[in-house]
Amino acid sequence: MKILDKYILKTFLRPFIATFLIVLFVLVMQILWQTFENIAGKGISLPFIFKFLYYTALGIVPQALPIAVLLSSIMALGSLGENYEFAAAKSAGISLQRLVRPLIILTLIFSGINFLFLNNIFPYATLKQRNLYYNIKKKKPAMALVPGSFNSDIPNYQIKFDEKYGEEENLLKKVLIYDLSNRNGNTKVITAERGKILSEEGSRYMTFILYDGYYYEDHTKSTKSLKKRKKMPASQATFKEYEFNIDISNVVGDGKLDEERVKNSYNMRTLDQLNDTIPVLKASYNELLAARAKTIASITTAKNLYNYKDSLKTKYIDSTNVLNNFDLKGKISILNSAKAKISSAFSNVKNNVEGLKWKRKTLNFFDSEYYGRIALSFSCLILFFIGAPLGSIIRKGGFGLPMILAIAIYVLYFFGNTMGKNLAEESSISSLLGAWVSTMVMVPFGIFLTRRATNDKGIFNVDAITQPIINFFKKFKSKKDI
Repeated sequence: MKILDKYILKTFLRPFIATFLIVLFVLVMQILWQTFENIAGKGISLPFIFKFLYYTALGIVPQALPIAVLLSSIMALGSLGENYEFAAAKSAGISLQRLVRPLIILTLIFSGINFLFLNNIFPYATLKQRNLYYNIKKKKPAMALVPGSFNSDIPNYQIKFDEKYGEEENLLKKVLIYDLSNRNGNTKVITAERGKILSEEGSRYMTFILYDGYYYEDHTKSTKSLKKRKKMPASQATFKEYEFNIDISNVVGDGKLDEERVKNSYNMRTLDQLNDTIPVLKASYNELLAARAKTIASITTAKNLYNYKDSLKTKYIDSTNVLNNFDLKGKISILNSAKAKISSAFSNVKNNVEGLKWKRKTLNFFDSEYYGRIALSFSCLILFFIGAPLGSIIRKGGFGLPMILAIAIYVLYFFGNTMGKNLAEESSISSLLGAWVSTMVMVPFGIFLTRRATNDKGIFNVDAITQPIINFFKKFKSKKDI
């Protein structure tokens, strides 16, 4: 390796190591801050907290690496330009392409490392981190309840309250509970001004004590006869204090934090596993579509016209307007039959549309994850070809302007990636296109910057815009003077 290559690599690696560690720390702290409420105050030992941070850091590496490459390339090339080292290299006949050649090779290596992380380490880290977080969250279910929205983590219960307070965060305000645990299908609704949760670690029950509330239960589903439904359709009462227990054994489990409960999520699989699973999901989805289409076709199949032969006016069938072949009674019969079939088909579609949407969305999750990992593997290379020419153009090192530019570029890249993923998950675009949306935006930008940097030009030629305007006013002024 030549001295010049060693010097360029040294100039790049110094800021790269620093920026990578800083970005990794910031992203891990962001996730820790988001999950802090569900971890703090549960008596979790430090080794498990460090495990959680370790798995989180492993999962964040594929995101932190492209940001570090982008920022360090701007800083390194900007520092070379700021110290007139570019000018010295050009005077010695060394082109920009020759200067960045070792960095391109290094970035290709980083892209390979990123691919290995995404394919092997990322699924493992996600599996461990999600299950550890889930088990910590369920260690004290009362702590996992979030104010302001319905909490459905506890089976057969929908729990909502406005505020959670007290030293142990177990006191509630404005409580609303939907109890769906009745075997007869009756819905029980409980509201209260205040409430308290009592739960002991390892217990299979969580006790709710509610104050100043209202109780309502619908009995219509459990009573079969109309007479009984009219006699007692529901029961209701007000109370000063109401206490009941909820079985949380299915939620808490045996309390082992290392237990792996969730294993089949799309982001917990390698590319080979995703590639094996996607065809199965597609075949299942296509079979479901075919079954639903067959059902609708069987519902809407029109009866043979000769079933209405008694109302036929003539034996010759008018194909332009079928109804003209029948008398008024036949027309009414046909229209009523068509209306019933359409209503039945519409109800069938309405009842199955949510299930079809979710099955399609599940398939899109796997598809987007597969193509997204491949696209993210190339992000180091793509962002380098934006950062390197941009740094040589602005000729500024340090953490000031390069940091601002790197954040702006990555936000644009991240926004495009997220938008494409969301559109793909909603079936608005294909998963392949959604995974490469940000790349399709960034590659032309990188080519443009590379050409400008190679020709030793700025990002924009300001004179090309301002000079025609100045010349116009000069001509206008000269004519006025004459």
